[in-house]
Parts: sequence; structure tokens; C-alpha cells
Amino acid sequence: MRAAITQYYPAESALHRADPRAKFVAVTALAIALFTRDSFVALAVYGAAGAVAFALSRVPGRWLWRAMRPILWLIGLTFVAQVLFAPGDPFFTLGPLELSEEGLRLAAYLSVRLIVLILLGSVLTLTTPPVALTDALAWLGRPLRRLRVPSDELALMVTIALRFIPTLLAELDAIMRAQRARGADFSSGGLVRRARALIPVLVPLFVVSFRRADELALAMEARCYTPGVARTRLHPLHARPADAVLLVVCAGVIVAASVL
Repeated sequence: MRAAITQYYPAESALHRADPRAKFVAVTALAIALFTRDSFVALAVYGAAGAVAFALSRVPGRWLWRAMRPILWLIGLTFVAQVLFAPGDPFFTLGPLELSEEGLRLAAYLSVRLIVLILLGSVLTLTTPPVALTDALAWLGRPLRRLRVPSDELALMVTIALRFIPTLLAELDAIMRAQRARGADFSSGGLVRRARALIPVLVPLFVVSFRRADELALAMEARCYTPGVARTRLHPLHARPADAVLLVVCAGVIVAASVL
């Protein structure tokens, strides 16, 4: 399994060339606005904006599917939970289970909103290299330095976490394949048996994670990384008129979703 969640896909597109600060601000603003309106029309506007942005990124569609696939269980769980437990007048009852139109509407809305949110986040991570994303977060967090908040270190931690999600997923898949080759069964039996079957997977996964963290710390020390020390950038960030256009378009999408 080659996981694509939070991975960067190199390509030649306007979004790849855009300033990472502008992209981060735009995606953050759209994500916040996405939770301020409970309307299917507004949701359609944000979804269309995310689809257009993904099309402009020139990233293959299979990469978006790979980013969505690990989150499908969360989307399904959200839908089922809202269908079963959302209040409303039931039109179908089976024992303790009650289905209502309000529950179905709310389940569909929350599930689609989660898909749109993942789409917007995937556009950001697929078109922005991890180093550029770190520089953008550090630059945007500069005002927090007055409050003695280590914005550079926090930005680095976030980027490292995003960078190692695909690596850990790949390690998990390799460990599960090795355990299956040794006769392990993760799909049969009850919930308790399946949970016990995961113990031989989680233990080596934790060991590999700590080993990679130790190797990363040694590599950073070998490169003279010192927290709190100002560093120069190999590729300084430069805003261009196209980045202003991106922010204006983002504001227009938010306004359109608010008035419709």
C-alpha cells in the first residue's frame, strides 16, 4: 500500500507555484467558513471550489482517492451515528433503532462536509512541499513570539507529524503483511479477538516509531539544529500578485456561500 495522505505530489501548476502562506490562509479560511453555515447550497459552493482547485493542481485523481481511503471509516461512522441517534420524527422503527428524515439529512450533510474538508486539506498538502509548509507556518506564527510561543519549533513539529503519517501507514501495512504471512488473522472472530490480534502489530509499530524519532533527532543534531536560533532559508518566501488573486477568489467563494 502506498499511502498518499498528507504527501506532496510534484507537478507544474499555478497552485504548486503559489506562496504557501497564501494557500494556508485560504484553506484555513475556507475550513472555518465551512463550519459556519448549515446549508447544502453553501456546502455545494465549497465543494465546487475544492474540486476546481484540485483540477487546477494537476494531481492525478488516484492520489485524492488514496488520501480519502484511510478516512472512509470515519465518514461511515459519522453517517451511521447521525442516522441512528439524531433527533427527529421517525418514519421507520426496528426495535430500539429509529430512522428519521432529520437524521438522514443531518448525516448526509455532516458526511459530505467532512469529505469537502478532507478535499481542501489534501489540495494544500499535495501542492505544498513540507519544507515550504514549515516556513509558511513559522512566518504566520511570528506574532506569537511576543507571547514567548516557540512558533518555529511548533511549525516544525506539525510538519514532521504530517511528513511521517504516510511513513507510519506504510510501516503498518508492512507489519500486517508480515504477520499475515506468519498465520495471523485480523478479520475473523469477535471484537475482543480482533483487538488481541492487533497487539503483535502495535508493539513493533511503536518500536519502529520510536526508532525513527531517535534517528530523526540524531540527524537534526548532526545538521546543527538548535531550537530558538534564527536560521536563514534556502528558498525565501516571496508573495506575488497571483497570491493576492488567490486570496481574493477565496474571499469571493466565502461571500458567495454566505449569501446563497
